[in-house]
Parts: sequence; C-alpha cells; structure tokens
Amino acid sequence: MPDQAWSQFCQALEKAGEVVLSGPDTALDRAEGYRYLTRLTREMLYSCLDNADPDFPRFHELDLVKIGADNPDNVYLSANIRGDRTYRITGKRGTIAYFSIGSKANRYAKDGTMASTGELSDADLTIAPDGTVEIIASAVQQGANWLPLAPDSTGLVVRQTYLDRASEEPGSWHIEQIGGPAEPASLTPEFLAKALQRAALSVHGTAATFAHWTRTFMARPNELPDFGQEMFQRAGGDPEIFYLHGYWSLRPSEAWVIETDVPDCPYWNFQLDNWWMESLDHRRRITVNKHTASLDADGRLTIVVAAEDPGAGNWIDTCGHSSGTALLRWLGASEHPIPKCRVVSLEEMR
Repeated sequence: MPDQAWSQFCQALEKAGEVVLSGPDTALDRAEGYRYLTRLTREMLYSCLDNADPDFPRFHELDLVKIGADNPDNVYLSANIRGDRTYRITGKRGTIAYFSIGSKANRYAKDGTMASTGELSDADLTIAPDGTVEIIASAVQQGANWLPLAPDSTGLVVRQTYLDRASEEPGSWHIEQIGGPAEPASLTPEFLAKALQRAALSVHGTAATFAHWTRTFMARPNELPDFGQEMFQRAGGDPEIFYLHGYWSLRPSEAWVIETDVPDCPYWNFQLDNWWMESLDHRRRITVNKHTASLDADGRLTIVVAAEDPGAGNWIDTCGHSSGTALLRWLGASEHPIPKCRVVSLEEMR
C-alpha cells in the first residue's frame, strides 16, 4: 500500500502542473508557477502528514507559503483541529496592530472553499492585566473568549497584522486539546495513503482555485472593482475585511495610477502580487499601508504601480513583471471606497 500511495501522490503532483501550463507562458511566470507548486507541496505535506493530528495540534507559521494574496503585513498561524473537540489557546496579545482568529472548514481540495465557522477578533478579546489571553475553541460556548467550532471545522487561522514592523511585536500562541488522549496515534500505512492523497489534492485544488480567481479579475484589467465579497469569504477571508482584488497589465513605459478616498478604519493596505496571487518580494516596495503611506494634501491616497519610481504618489515596484494581480483591503471600515484607476505613460508622471 505505501508504494502505491507514493506513486499516486507523484502522479497527482504531475497533474497539478497542468495549472501552471494553463497560465501565462513567460519564463518568469512559469518559473514562479512551478515554485508556487513546490511551496504548496511543502505546506500541504506538513499540514496533512506531520502536523495533521487534531488531538495534538500545533500552531504553524506559514513561512514563505503564499496563498490567495497573502498579506505582507501579516504573521499567519494555522493549526489542524476537529469540530467535535475542545481546545485551549493561550498566549500574549503583543503590541501588533491587529489580531484575529477564525475556525475554518477547509475544502480547498474538494471545491476551493474555506468557509468561516467562527471568528474572534480584537474587538471581542478579553485580555488579563498581565497581558495574557486564554481562548476556548469548542462547539458549546465556554468562557469570555470563546471561538465557535462547527461539526465541519477542520482548522484554525490566526492573523496578526503589522502597521509598523519597526515598533510592534506579534503575540505568542499555544494550543492544546482539553481532555484528549495521552499519546499521539502511531503511523499506519492507511493514514499515510490518505495523507498523501489529501496533500496532492490540496496542492492541485489550491492552485486551481486562485488561477480561476486571476482569470476572473482579468475581465476588468487595471481596475480594483468590487467583485462581490462572498467569493472571498467562502475561501477563508476575514469577515472584518472588505477586499478589492484586481488584475494589472503594463508596458515598461506605463504606470497604473490608483486614486481613492481613505475610510476611517484601524487598518488598510495595498499590495502587488504575481499571476499566481503570491505577494511579490517583500524586500521591494510592493505594499503600502495606513502607517507607511503618504496621503495627498486633500487626504486622498494615490498609488502608482510602475517598473521604476515616477517620483509621484506612493510608488509600488512591479519587480520585473509585466502583469499580475493586486489587492486593496479596508479592515473594519463602515464605508468602502472604490478607487478610480487609469494607465498613463511614465513620462506623464514626470
């Protein structure tokens, strides 16, 4: 059985490569596409095999795994759980600007969804005088900080969001099941076969889901319209966030100018992503947020996406790409301005 399971896993990964072949055919986009699959493979193997036990969950940081327009300002943590268990989550809130934790029903491997089954954010959180926090995740309400679970809950997702990385510290978090077994179950050939199958399906399903999103956004190039929030929430979005996704395509001599009012809200950011909806190199100028942006004299926001700095607005570097995706988030806002966008020549900006 293990031999057959491994062979089927390898064949399924080869099948996932068809998602890359269906995307853009530039050398850079293809290289990033295959790297994307290797990143997904690493993450799904860890999640489905080595960190899969819902009786002994561990929080895992998504290091260099970029999925669905990952936020460069975020520290993401995830853990596998089951909806019929009860878990205690303990830690310190830290000084980072925003914290949320959600329980999710992850079905990326089946239908591309990761629906929310419970949410808890800063506005709901009770913090002890010494800065510690205890959260109970369960089907039945318990304690001041309760995270609801549903019968189909499969995982937890923590978002910790920076406004200023130079001065803020994220929290530290630990999870344990209450009343679970004393020892983890031993590895069996049956579990290995199922874990490899889930991992391969998750790689393919995740890649296919967000390739579909990009093609949806391509219908309205160089815009940031409201495509409807349900699609983004069904895929695991934060209910506190209003998402404005888009697709951009530029010549080297062109700039994408984005102008918008800015709502009164705790956090917002804009980021540039590649075709696979991975955020671009975090060492480059690929994002701007409420803290780092410079607003116009009238309080409006101007973002300029271009291959080189035009000397105007908040410049975002295309990092050698000619096309890709983008995202503007409004978090906790009561109003959600839709930006006005246009493509101009870089010469016009100078």
